[in-house]
Amino acid sequence: MSKAAEIDIVSVSKIYGATTAVHEISLKIPAGTYCCLLGPSGCGKTSTLRMIAGHESISTGDIRLGNAVVTDLPPAKRGTAMMFQSYALFPHLDLVDNVAFSLKMKGVEKDERRAKAMDMLRLMQLEAYATRRPAQLSGGQQQRVALARALITDPEALLLDEPLSALDPFLKIRMRAELKKLQTSLGITFVHVTHSQEEAMALADIIVIMNDGRIEQAAHPRTVFERPATAFVAKFMGDHNVISGRVTKSEGDELMISVPAGGDFLAIGAGAAGLTDTADIAVRTDHVRVAPATEKGLGFTGSVSNVEYRGSSVKLTVNGAGVEDFTAILSDKDYFANPVKVGDAIPLSWGREDALVLGRLKH
Repeated sequence: MSKAAEIDIVSVSKIYGATTAVHEISLKIPAGTYCCLLGPSGCGKTSTLRMIAGHESISTGDIRLGNAVVTDLPPAKRGTAMMFQSYALFPHLDLVDNVAFSLKMKGVEKDERRAKAMDMLRLMQLEAYATRRPAQLSGGQQQRVALARALITDPEALLLDEPLSALDPFLKIRMRAELKKLQTSLGITFVHVTHSQEEAMALADIIVIMNDGRIEQAAHPRTVFERPATAFVAKFMGDHNVISGRVTKSEGDELMISVPAGGDFLAIGAGAAGLTDTADIAVRTDHVRVAPATEKGLGFTGSVSNVEYRGSSVKLTVNGAGVEDFTAILSDKDYFANPVKVGDAIPLSWGREDALVLGRLKH
């Protein structure tokens, strides 16, 4: 296999007429990493992937792959390979010819390309199906053929556009493990577009969260989970409650905010110093307890609006102190030791380390 390449995206924009789909994003993806571009529909993640691949022109900025600027190169000359959501297999060709197709286009001799295609099918544990057509395979097998076909060109980076979206939930989880194993064994750079937070967390070395054509945060999954950079990331990842309010006190890295017609909340973070007007804070959902607060600003009393049993955990939704739909994730043990029902008034609290000051994107 060829060596992996670092991908460097430098102030790249994509403009369609009056619409800017991607706003001057800059991102370094280190060689040999598994990078997931994550975000809601229309956030610019697929446009970004297609610009790396060369299937979409770049309006401004540059993309480097390794030491080469590939901004104006056609897809076949970039050292990348793309795997499409639809797999795009040829129904009339058997698996060997499907996998060998790009080598045929490059004029590689028949015996050589078929031998290489068989090697790729072996890697995907599909050699027993070599003479079959795509329609005779399951969804997971078709996906592995599409992967083999993309990898036969020895790319330095493999680009995957929502590769698991067509699979059923059990197969999705199995294929996630296969993709991660494959990326680790090949050692090449993978860039994978998804709208599933769970998929990105399970696969990525770097998660790049996009919103409205901008990068909100690019970091290791654990950093994104524990220290979301912005209110959008905290809400999108779903592991934090976001409370917005007026700054009433700011000392060092400590901040107190006041929610309109509601409570006061304390948070800690490096971004606290510069905030004087309004601020957003995040509170970890799984660190919220049903107990009175031990310190001002680290809890409130509210009314339970929903209780959702999830097996190992129970999700409570609570309204109060000017805060709507506040989530607490309790372990099943803690919940059933002291169960509550919809309509109950309960005290919620958390520790100082569980409330973070969030940053804001400069637009």
